[in-house]
Amino acid sequence: MKSIFLIFLFPIFCLAQNDLLDEIDSDSIGAQYVTAAFKGLKIVNFESTKLVAKKELTFIVAHRFGSVENGFDSFFGLDDAVTRLNFVYGLTDAINIGVSRSSFQKIYETSFKYRLLRQAENGSPFTIVGFNAFLINTALDKANLPLLKFKHRLGYTAQLLISRKIDTNFSIELAPTFFHDNYVMVDAQNNSQFALGFGSRYKLGKRWSLNADYGLHLNRASNSPFKNPLSIGLDLETGGHVFQMHFTNAQGMNTNSFLGQGSGDWFDGEFYFGFNLSRVF
Repeated sequence: MKSIFLIFLFPIFCLAQNDLLDEIDSDSIGAQYVTAAFKGLKIVNFESTKLVAKKELTFIVAHRFGSVENGFDSFFGLDDAVTRLNFVYGLTDAINIGVSRSSFQKIYETSFKYRLLRQAENGSPFTIVGFNAFLINTALDKANLPLLKFKHRLGYTAQLLISRKIDTNFSIELAPTFFHDNYVMVDAQNNSQFALGFGSRYKLGKRWSLNADYGLHLNRASNSPFKNPLSIGLDLETGGHVFQMHFTNAQGMNTNSFLGQGSGDWFDGEFYFGFNLSRVF
C-alpha cells in the first residue's frame, strides 16, 4: 500500500516550477491552453481538474442533507444535514493545499492538488491533476471499540484526475482512485480499496451547466451494505463564483466517505440533496 501511495504522492515533490501561464477561468480556448473544462473545484462528489489560482484562498461551505425518503418527518432531509467547511489555497497556479472539517464522522482532512499536464490546442489532449488527502476520523468511540488506537482513525486518498474538454459545452473526466482506511466497518472489506470515477459537465447556457459523476468501486466486499455513488447536479455561475446544487446517494463528502460508505439506493428513494457555496479571498 505504501508503495502505491508514494507513486501518486511523488509528483508533488517534482513540481518545482510555477505554472507557465495564469489560468483564465473563461469558456474560451486560448492561444495555447484549453481552459475551464470545469468551473467548480468539484464535479459533484469527485474533485475536478480545476485549481485555485496562485495566492487565492477559496472557502467552501458544503451542505448535504438527510435522505429525502422520510418526507415531512425530517422535512425531506433538512433535519439531518451534515456540513463540511473547506479552505483551499493556491501556492502556485499548479499547486493547491487544503484543510477541511466535516460533521460526517467528525472528519478532519488535509489535501494536496497539483497539475501534472495541461490540455493544449496543439499539444496534450488531456489535463492531468493529482490529488492526495490525509484524514482523521474523530467520531470513532473507544467505548464501542475498546481496542481502538489512534492509527485506526487515519485514512488516505490518492487520485489521478484526467479530463478533456471536448468542445465549448462538453467536458469529461476519468478518476482512477486508491484509498485506504485503517478501520473499516465491514469485516470482510479490505482496508486498501480501489475505484474508478467518471464525471462530466454539459453547459446548458451562459451561466448554467449540468454535472454528473459516478464511482465504480472495484474491490467492495460481497457482504457490504454500501453502494456506488451516483450524483447529478447543476452549477450556477454568479459573478465569478459557482453555486452548486446536487442530488446524490452518498451523504459523506470526503473521498473515502462517499466511495467507501455511500449507503443510499436511488431506486428506494434513498438520496440526498446538497449544495456548495464558495467564496474567493
